[in-house]
Amino acid sequence: MMRLLRLWRIGAKDLRLLWFALRHRRRPVWLLPLAVLLALYALEPLNFELPILGIVDDFVVLPLVLHVLLKLLPTQIRNDFASRAVLR
Repeated sequence: MMRLLRLWRIGAKDLRLLWFALRHRRRPVWLLPLAVLLALYALEPLNFELPILGIVDDFVVLPLVLHVLLKLLPTQIRNDFASRAVLR
């Protein structure tokens, strides 16, 4: 249970980083289409038809894919996000 909670905490930080990266002036061209695909995957109808697979999908697969996607971001964007977080 603690691992799942930790995964969600990382996921929340990743969502803030994704939002920051989408608004960043030097965001990569591929980021917006992949973010849209990830959002569509999160809302897929299979989640409603097979609830157990949807729960596993939402709690495990989506945060992991989001984390990997953000690891591909340029270092400058991640550093800008980190420096902005320190200022708050």
